[in-house]
Order: sequence, then C-alpha cells, then structure tokens
Amino acid sequence: MGADRKGGARPRSGRAVAYAALGTVLLAGCASMPDSGDLRNVESTPRQDTGVRVFAMPPAEGAGPAEIMQGFLEALTSDDPAYDTARKYLTPAAAHKWRPERSTTVLANGPSIEPDCRPGTGSEPTSTVTCVLAGSRVATVDSQQAYQPAGGSYRKKVHLTRDAKNGQWRIDALPDGVVMGKSDFQRNYTSVDKYYFASDTTVGSAREPVAVADPVFVRSKVDPMTQMVRSLLSGPTHWLEPVVRSSFPTGTALQKDVSGLAPDDQNTLTVPLNLKGAQVTATKCTEMATQVLFTLRNLAPTLESVELQGVGGHRLCDLREERAESTAWHGSAKSPENLYYLDGKHRLVRMPTGSTTTSAVPVPGPLGEGGKALASVAVSRDEHSAAGVGDQGRSLYVTSLASGGSLGHALVTSQGATPNDRLTTPSWDARGDLWVADRDARRPRLYVVEQGAAKPEEVAVPDLPGRISDARVAADGVRIALVVEKAGKQSLLIGRIQHDDGTGQGTSVVELRSAAPDLEEVSALSWAGDSRLLVVGREQGGVLQLRYVQVDGSTLDGPAPGALTGVKSIAASEDEGVPLVACSEDGIVRLPSGSQWQKVDKDGTAPVYPG
Repeated sequence: MGADRKGGARPRSGRAVAYAALGTVLLAGCASMPDSGDLRNVESTPRQDTGVRVFAMPPAEGAGPAEIMQGFLEALTSDDPAYDTARKYLTPAAAHKWRPERSTTVLANGPSIEPDCRPGTGSEPTSTVTCVLAGSRVATVDSQQAYQPAGGSYRKKVHLTRDAKNGQWRIDALPDGVVMGKSDFQRNYTSVDKYYFASDTTVGSAREPVAVADPVFVRSKVDPMTQMVRSLLSGPTHWLEPVVRSSFPTGTALQKDVSGLAPDDQNTLTVPLNLKGAQVTATKCTEMATQVLFTLRNLAPTLESVELQGVGGHRLCDLREERAESTAWHGSAKSPENLYYLDGKHRLVRMPTGSTTTSAVPVPGPLGEGGKALASVAVSRDEHSAAGVGDQGRSLYVTSLASGGSLGHALVTSQGATPNDRLTTPSWDARGDLWVADRDARRPRLYVVEQGAAKPEEVAVPDLPGRISDARVAADGVRIALVVEKAGKQSLLIGRIQHDDGTGQGTSVVELRSAAPDLEEVSALSWAGDSRLLVVGREQGGVLQLRYVQVDGSTLDGPAPGALTGVKSIAASEDEGVPLVACSEDGIVRLPSGSQWQKVDKDGTAPVYPG
C-alpha cells in the first residue's frame, strides 16, 4: 500500500540510509511527524536508478498512528521479498493473518489517508484509531498476477491499537493485498508474457503446437525469474485457461527452497523440478523446456538454452533456442518475408521486409493484375494465399498468390448501405482460418472462413456492447481484437475464441475485456507482438495518435511511435524488429527502428504484413 510522489523529492529525516555501492536503499518510513493533521497522497521514494533495490525502515520507537500508517504504506513499495519490514508495523496476530499476495490495487494518485487518523476521535477510546485509505481505482492485479483495468473509488478501513504494555501503536486489522499509486506500480512491477500452447491448434505438416502469450505482472526486483517459473508452473490465468494447455504434469513445482534462478555464464538456465524421469516423455519435456525458454527470454534476452532437472539432480532434458523455435509455432519468431499494399492501380504489390529501397512488384495471380478494385487485403501467414475486399466493401474474395489462379466467387457478401457499413479488413490466424466482420447496421456479424475456403461460419459474440467496426485475429487463433462502436464512440476489446467442443454451439468469442479503457475513438489497429497492439486512437478531448497497448489493458513503458498525421491504416508484425508501416496523407510510409518515417509510395493504400 504505497503511493505516488507528487512534485520533487521529499526531504527525509536523518534515519534514511542509502548504500549506493551495494545497490540498496533503506526508506525512513517513520520520520518525525505529528499524530494528527490532514495526510494526503503518501509520497514514495524516488527511484531514478533502476539497479537500486529499495528497503524500508522498521517503525520508530514511540511512533504515532499517522507515522505507523505512512511507514507501512511506504514499506509496501519497497523491494522486501516477503514484506517482512511491513509486517513489523502490524500486531503479531495481524502479521500472521495478512496475505499481501492476494491482490494489488492500483490507484491513480496513490492512497490518501483520511484526515481523522488520530486517537481519541469519535466513539473510539484513546488506545485505538480507525484510518481510512481512499483513492480512484485504475486497475487490480489478482492472485494469479493477472492485470485488469478497474474504475470507481477505493475506500478501505485500517484499524490501529496501542499495546497496553509497551505503548507502541500497531495495525491490528487491515484488508488483504496491497494498494499503491500508478507510478509506484510501474516502478515496482514489470509485465512478462508466460507461454502455453493452444489446446486445439497445430500448424504445418509437422503439426507444431502454437505458443500463446499470457501476460502477468511480477515484482521486477524480487527474484523475477524464479517468480515467473512459479507462475508458469501454476498454470494459465483464468481468462486464458479454457483455450490453452500446459505440457507440465499437474502438480509440477520447483524443488523446495529454490530461489535466485538465473542463467550461468554460458547463458544456460537450470530449473530444478519435483519430477522424476518416468513422469515425462521426451516430447513433453521438450515442450516444457520451450515454455520456460519463451517465458524467461522476456527477462533474459540473451538466454540461449534451458535444462530441466528432476529429483536428485537428474537431467530430464535440455533445449537450445533454435530447437525451441522448431518445437512450437511462435508468432513473434516468424518474421514476415514481405510487406504488401495496394498500389495506385489497385494491384496488390509486395516488397521484401528488409529492403532498403522503396520498389514494390505486383504479386502473382489475379490480385496482382488490378482487375478488381480492392478496398483492403490480408495475406495468409504462410504467404501462399490472399484475401481481398472489393466492390466497395461488398465482397470478400480469396485466391492463391500464384500465377494462373482465378478470383472465383465471393465467399462473403455484405448488404450494408455504404462502404463504411460493409466488410472490414480481413485477417488470418496461424492455422489458416480467415476472419472478417460485416458492419451492416441491420445485421452486423462476425465470420470465420475455415482454411480460407470453407463455407463462412457466423461467430457468436455474446454480450457484445455495440457493432464491430474492425477485427484482427491474433496469430495464435485463440484471441481476437475487436473495435466496437456504440453511440459514436469506439472501444478496443479483446475476446477469447472458443471452437465447437462437440456441443454444436459452433465458434464463439467470449469474455470480452477492455485493452484501452482510456480511448474513446479507435480508427486503426494491428497486432504488434504476442500480447501487444498498435492502435490509432484518441482519448477524451485529445487528438488521434499512434500508441501501443497491452491486451490486458495495462500501460506500456517506453515511447510511442513517431508522430504521423492523417493515418488511415497501420501495419505491424508480431516480430517487433520489423518496421511499422502506415497509410497516411503521404501515402505508404514506414518507420524502421531508430529512424524517421520514410515515404514508400505516395499512391499506395491498405498496407499489411501477413496475418
């Protein structure tokens, strides 16, 4: 339960001790303070050096209720692994009962302590006092470490008592979990993707499982690699669980007292598990190691191999990075060969992704001939097929990207009154299914076309709060981003895709959740990572701008893409090293890493990467 710092750094008492050489800072949470007065927005310690670990000071002798509250709140923004110092502000019974791991509540400006936090007020005796923590809620992180945006007010009571023997004030009743301000949360926690496999999807002739990212938050300076392995072993978050599987046997855990997991000087990580060799097959062990490697590369980009050990130090299996990439289909590891867009002659053209020139050539097949005026296109992830929306948004065609092919009949048609009421830009998932929405106001629908060739299936979207105005399926095929419009405002929602499980219910998109709660207009979007989207959006009273958003609705660290005016559409790849591309008032432009926007084709429109 910490808070955000407003303004400059706050002068601290002489009890604050810093060990810069050791990378440790001790917070003086109990400087000399009055027992009464209006306490607002408890300030946190500034942490400019990300390598510094911050620890709190225990309560001072004779500290009053206000000091105890402030010290306790500050202790919870420290890097104390088990909150041992924070527990010193509690009575022994409360310290034993309190469960900080249950949840983290994030407030906009940190918790305010209500002004009447002093003994002898109201009907309470002078030996007890009730303080109230209040604020505006931004999000919650649950016991599975999953982030979810939240609104409304936060108001919780904390009760303190004075020990009759030693006269010291301590907290004896408080809610489980912790509370802190948004900036403290961003300093203390980091978002990490853990990986599972789509439960009903394989790709290619080798039937590779498809890796699915499951973002969670861990305390960034409290043994994050060990935290992430434990989180991975505990299973997927509740939202994702119905559509993914883990290769770890039920009950798998780290061996007792394991901590401080880190790669050795050969960039190999050894993970000791409570498993015996007979419990896992070679194939399953390789998949388990793949899950670990994909997950921990978030924290250790140089990690090259993983070794799983069983009981008694027995080696279960080891796995190098290159083999992991062939064990599972992983969106961010599949760099697209080409960028595609429509040129001024309405032809689908392509250029190599890594090209330093701006020359593009028509694709083989009918879409490269310009015979059909297309509004938007999508290229399959294997770059063998393409879908095009033509006839002013009325018709969806699918054809091969090979010479001699034919356009054939439209697979999906819309009866919408205007182009804006007709078909959206289509998108493909890794298993080759094609997704598109019909914006017809009289009968809006979402379709999936299996393998881009079957009869279109209407997808059920229960509890849809408006009309779908855009849709992009994730590479993994188990998540889809929807722009939903209602009363002139758009919201960006992420849904979970569930296929027919034998009940005859067909395909559905369920449990929609917000990925950008602060945006009221979203005019373009693209997947830009395993759990990240690039959007063109506008906050209330703001202007349209490019920004990244996380699928769980959390705020991303780091800069937004360079400013660009008049953006009509955007294209990004799950491989974050591939240049961003947009259609703006200057035509097709691209943004190589570390560079400025570059013009590609002044007459081009509708840029896409495969997907």
